[in-house]
Amino acid sequence: MMAERGMRVDHATIYRWVQTYAPEMEKRLRWQWRRPVSGSWRVDETYIKVRGKCTYLYRAVDKFGNTIDFYLSATRNTRAAKRFLGKALRGLKDWEKPYAINTDKAPTYGVAISELKAEGKCPQNTEHRQVKYLNNVVEADHGKLKQLIRPVRGFKTLKSAYATIKGFEVMRALRKGQAGIFNFTNDILGEARIVERAFGIGPCALAEAMTMLKTIFKMLKLELDCRNRPKSVGTQSLQQSRRERGLRFSGRTRQTKSQDRVNITVAGATANSLKVCRSTVTR
Repeated sequence: MMAERGMRVDHATIYRWVQTYAPEMEKRLRWQWRRPVSGSWRVDETYIKVRGKCTYLYRAVDKFGNTIDFYLSATRNTRAAKRFLGKALRGLKDWEKPYAINTDKAPTYGVAISELKAEGKCPQNTEHRQVKYLNNVVEADHGKLKQLIRPVRGFKTLKSAYATIKGFEVMRALRKGQAGIFNFTNDILGEARIVERAFGIGPCALAEAMTMLKTIFKMLKLELDCRNRPKSVGTQSLQQSRRERGLRFSGRTRQTKSQDRVNITVAGATANSLKVCRSTVTR
């Protein structure tokens, strides 16, 4: 990507950018993408290799596949599960907290949920399920994340792995449309604008929304004016606008037809007549 733009950048420079800006991006955009759509959570962990050893990435998504939270831990025990669930529940409103948490058969989750309920961090009416097929959503999401991690060719430290995964998770959440209310164009450029606004680059979201509304109102006004005009007046204005534009469409059509005639003439001519045609065209 940098070479296409005429910039020569070493891979170590890009690594430093990721380690510096990915955690900051996750911190600044957290309130935009981290909004659970459903109260039914799917919680599971997957392993990530760090210096040849397995570490465990805890992840939670809702039943629609939207990312809720993630946590990288060197251990897989009750303490790590409790820390992850506490992190996922922190900062949520009462109506955003889950009514059901589905996990696998690991006994650590049951103990962690019970301890969080006793501490008042988890609602008392939250149901803990252990249904295997319900976790297919988060299992499939693991695979898509691993497709991004695989080309990295491994991590050296837990800190660098966590920083890189933060960037992956945030961009995947934006790609899922979790911050869709701030993506005014509904494309990859809108996702880039979300990140730029988080770092204070360009106009704010309110200014962009006002500009888009003004453009939409202008288009609606023009459409209403065209509908309210008589047919003859509309035809005249259309013809006048075509004349003002230099008759691009009709000129392009005439040019295409003349070019086709030249091509047919040249294709059917002999070698001697071809020279004559060329000299005639150059004249």
